[in-house]
Amino acid sequence: MEKILGISAYYHDSAAVLLQEGHITAAAQEERFSRKKHDAGFPSGAVAYCLEQAGLELAHVDAVVFYDKPLVKFERLLETYLAYVPRGLQSFLAAMPVWLKEKLLLKATLKNELSALSGLCKKDLPALLFCDHHRSHAASAFYPSPFRDAAILCLDGVGEWATTSAWHGTGNTLSPQWEIDFPHSLGLLYSAFTFYTGFKVNSGEYKLMGLAPYGKPRYETLIRDNLMDIKPDGTFRLNMDYFNYATGLTMTSHAFDKLFDGPPRRPESEVTQREMDIAASIQAVTEDVVMRLAGTMRKELSVPALCLAGGVALNCVANGKLLRSKIFDDIWIQPAAGDAGGALGAALSVWHEYQRMERKAEVPDSMQGAYLGPAFSNSAIKGFLKGVGAPFRELDDERLLPETARLLQQEKVIGWFQGRMEFGPRALGARSIIGDARSPGMQSVMNLKIKYRESFRPFAPVVKYDKVQEWFDLHTPSPYMLIVAEVQEDKRVKAADTGQEFFGMDKLKVVRSEIPAVTHVDYSARVQTVHPETNPRFYRLLDEFDALTGCPVLVNTSFNVRGEPIVCSPEDAYRCFMRTEMDYLVMENIILSKEEQPAWNEDKDWRDEFELD
Repeated sequence: MEKILGISAYYHDSAAVLLQEGHITAAAQEERFSRKKHDAGFPSGAVAYCLEQAGLELAHVDAVVFYDKPLVKFERLLETYLAYVPRGLQSFLAAMPVWLKEKLLLKATLKNELSALSGLCKKDLPALLFCDHHRSHAASAFYPSPFRDAAILCLDGVGEWATTSAWHGTGNTLSPQWEIDFPHSLGLLYSAFTFYTGFKVNSGEYKLMGLAPYGKPRYETLIRDNLMDIKPDGTFRLNMDYFNYATGLTMTSHAFDKLFDGPPRRPESEVTQREMDIAASIQAVTEDVVMRLAGTMRKELSVPALCLAGGVALNCVANGKLLRSKIFDDIWIQPAAGDAGGALGAALSVWHEYQRMERKAEVPDSMQGAYLGPAFSNSAIKGFLKGVGAPFRELDDERLLPETARLLQQEKVIGWFQGRMEFGPRALGARSIIGDARSPGMQSVMNLKIKYRESFRPFAPVVKYDKVQEWFDLHTPSPYMLIVAEVQEDKRVKAADTGQEFFGMDKLKVVRSEIPAVTHVDYSARVQTVHPETNPRFYRLLDEFDALTGCPVLVNTSFNVRGEPIVCSPEDAYRCFMRTEMDYLVMENIILSKEEQPAWNEDKDWRDEFELD
């Protein structure tokens, strides 16, 4: 089995990954092709891309592996219903038709989809394998990491049964250590508070994390005393009287509402100090649990390195605290830490565990910067633009990069589209919107006029890897924007003593550093370091900006608007560019000015196209 196709689907963030002789040839989420954010359907677009990238037909693939075991998950659903009968009847009846029609027959469903995609008869399809959900997470965390020997911690909502699992990775083997099972889940606890504060579960958790610095952890003791029992080793149990996800159709119960003195915040209503304090409180509890679990694993396994995966591993504030704690000498986080990365882990598990193929730990890792999606040539881009009558200029890099740097210096907002699309939830300089981090107004401009999203949400800095320590308290690479660090003291701006103390959203009014557009209200920033080995062109742009301004830092946010998946194709990029107040669009060596574009007309308000996340 030299060619292995990994698939995740039917829950959220469907994806496909192709391995060839253990090397990651291609990886992408289905949402980028279907244009439906967090698309959970069969990843037909992602599978087709992976095969096309390798120049293969499905008939050439040796095995297809699915990232979890649906029969074991169905067992959990049944046992949960029996444990809570009759309280869970409503959700049980709601779930049953889907399970009986699709998920119990998943093997047949997958074969039908693969047959339709390829034209192959079912008997001619590649071998179909299944991997445990948390083993898929663990494999995605360890095998691409630079470590020969490491502890692995997987934290998510729930797989089949496990919600938290500990592993030991060495060589080409993964050894399970222990796990915490459903319904006791740190991921679902965080999602419950995401729901309660009025954000969307499975997509709004990062908003809760971004909101936390505006508040104070006033409810932390209330959470510890009522909602969960946290042991010294970090293991925990939740008091299910306060939660509804095991038995009902919402996340929290009436008892939860009573404990926190009111119902959940209505989505899109005003965010108050109460929500900010609740966010700060659950973030503090989450960080404490992660620290304790990591400490336990260090004691038990006595290895210097830790790998992380699962949705909770996207909590970059907790990751930064874990790194600074020095519990482990080094940590590595899978950039596609959620379910999308499960497709990669399942394929790697087949290669290394099922087939017992040797593993060589690569430095810095084997993810290739996460640039694993489609790329588009200058000729393809020009062909599209000519077809829609869009004026453009074509410049070689020697002219394009300095000009782009000068436009950024003038506080222009630029759509930046180049190379292979990123795998995972973060834009890393292939499908990004970029701006001048020194601009005090850039955060509000990008939030309100470009992204059309909530004003409190922070933006991430992107910085040359060799200059990161000059600007941030970070002493390790952070290529995947998964670690939060503080802005260096000498780059901070001391606020004038006006005798006025700012609270809540008013904190946004204070300029806190020389790079205010990427400095959060607590002086933190979600840092991405750029390396010439993985993204030489983006590094050169930063270098040009640094030479021009003395600042090697830009704002980097994902190339999309709120509710839209990150753009994939030139068509996606141009459409997003025209729908927003971006000033320029750079696609490979093609540059477009908004002022020169023809009028953009659509039959209906495009904002209705995307469900708000």
